[in-house]
Amino acid sequence: MAIPERFLEELSGRVNIVDVVSSYVSLTKRGANYWGLCPFHHEKTPSFSVNEPKQIFHCFGCGKGGGPYRFLMEMESLTFPEAVEKLAQREGMSVPEEGRTDQGRQAQRRRILELNRQAARFYREMLSRPEGERVADYIRRERRISPKFSARFGLGAAPDSWDALTRAMGEQGCDKAELLQAGLAVAGKNGGIYDKFRNRLMLPVIDARGDVIGFTSRVMDDTQPKYLNTPETAIFKKRSILYGINYAKKTKRPNLILVEGNIDVITMHQAGFDNTVATMGTALTEDHVRQLARYGKQLVLCLDNDAAGLEATQRAITALRDSGIEVRVLQLPRRKTPEGELVKQDPDDYIKHYGPQAFEGLMAGSAPPAEYRLELLREEFDLERDDQKTKYLLAAAELVAGLSSPVEREIYGNRAADAAGISHQAMGQEVERLRRRKGWEQRRRQERQDLAPAQKLQPRERALRYQDLRSARAEEGLLRVVLLDAEYFRALEELGEEDFSSPLLGRAYALLKRQWQAGHTPSLASLDGDFTPQEADHLAAIVQRPQSAHTARQALEDYKRVILGQRGRAGIHTGEDLAQFRDALKQKKRYGG
Repeated sequence: MAIPERFLEELSGRVNIVDVVSSYVSLTKRGANYWGLCPFHHEKTPSFSVNEPKQIFHCFGCGKGGGPYRFLMEMESLTFPEAVEKLAQREGMSVPEEGRTDQGRQAQRRRILELNRQAARFYREMLSRPEGERVADYIRRERRISPKFSARFGLGAAPDSWDALTRAMGEQGCDKAELLQAGLAVAGKNGGIYDKFRNRLMLPVIDARGDVIGFTSRVMDDTQPKYLNTPETAIFKKRSILYGINYAKKTKRPNLILVEGNIDVITMHQAGFDNTVATMGTALTEDHVRQLARYGKQLVLCLDNDAAGLEATQRAITALRDSGIEVRVLQLPRRKTPEGELVKQDPDDYIKHYGPQAFEGLMAGSAPPAEYRLELLREEFDLERDDQKTKYLLAAAELVAGLSSPVEREIYGNRAADAAGISHQAMGQEVERLRRRKGWEQRRRQERQDLAPAQKLQPRERALRYQDLRSARAEEGLLRVVLLDAEYFRALEELGEEDFSSPLLGRAYALLKRQWQAGHTPSLASLDGDFTPQEADHLAAIVQRPQSAHTARQALEDYKRVILGQRGRAGIHTGEDLAQFRDALKQKKRYGG
């Protein structure tokens, strides 16, 4: 571990997970734990638990769990060292220099950020030089972006040159390897490098903390590719980037707007909609949803109205379903050209042709997802034909039956019935029939799960599934006992990581034992950086279960006996193996076996 264990132990001793979580979640003490609504998924009844003595959180709904570092990693999309740094600052402590690197990763991150800042300044400066005149003209005339908003978003120009940036940054002491790591340069065949971006409008990508983490760029003609982004680097991860979030997070408006294009974002901000963001050409991910939920409780989807945009809207609605965010959908109308052709519009087009006030009107008329989907369904069918009408009603009933609110089911069921010209009663009956069928199917699935209790004892993640369930359950219990009192490790001298049937539980045991042997207080919370999110979720679920101090000694002996017994049985293949196993059982008699 790059961060010294002694420092982590001291920091963990000062940090109270209840205080950390309370900064984001409203908690109420109930029994031994604190409870609140989970910040990682939508729920109406609190299933998010914080155990203060064990310094862990666990959600019984979505399964997320871990210590204070993991909580910050999830909430703020931080790495483990970044979470340690943030908590250390909170407690007035400084992370030792050897712990800041995380094997060089943190130093690399800081260097890439510095290179990006230098590159952003270079591109911005080029905009006012002859080399950037074409880009400056494109910004001013074709995109109609004012100097104020060009500066606000740091727009710049990449010269039509193979090495303008790499030469300029080389003169400032940047080496080739650094420029390649930052995604600012591309390796040539002869061992040299050349600029990644050439003859393009440059848009710095700035994260919520105000750091330039990369760039997106656009050509000014029909050259392909039209848009070109920084490649994936140590800090540029498209799946978690929301362009414009650095400004949108400060908006006074009651919602956020999600659009598709970076230029759309700038145009919208210039028109007064400073609550607008965009993904980097990717579908909406869990990371995006988490950020959106952090900065707003309502989201208006305003994606393109072509086939790809409609599909992206449907996917976004699905991704946002359990987020706790109220979703509205704004469909931009198609624009009629002077030749009478209907063409699709994006927010940039619409604002330029009709202005901000017209867009405000569209915002006011944005629809809930159910209404939007129902309207799309209606457009798929010819309701003048009986066969098409029947298909529409069946599809509409399926959609309405999936709504959780009885009020919504009645409103949209009646609306579909009116569109097809049938009675509200008939539509209501079909919806209820489908709901009964769905309920029956759900009960059947639950019954099958209930008839397989062993399955319920397995980890959620398939990659973590136990091969030996009996041993693994004992291994789980043993972890709870040693976390209750580390002195129990003295009775486990002969038990090693290799005796565990579950690699994850064995590794957790070995790390905790190493902490104890080094004179530290064993704590899973301080090991958040040693496990993947899925592993941390599972370990938190294990240790949050109660373990009585009165029965801990006997439980420890029982768990140890089961683990060693199952380990011995797994190795019996010959008569000699059996004899050795019997001798081992006799030896374990002294431990109560």
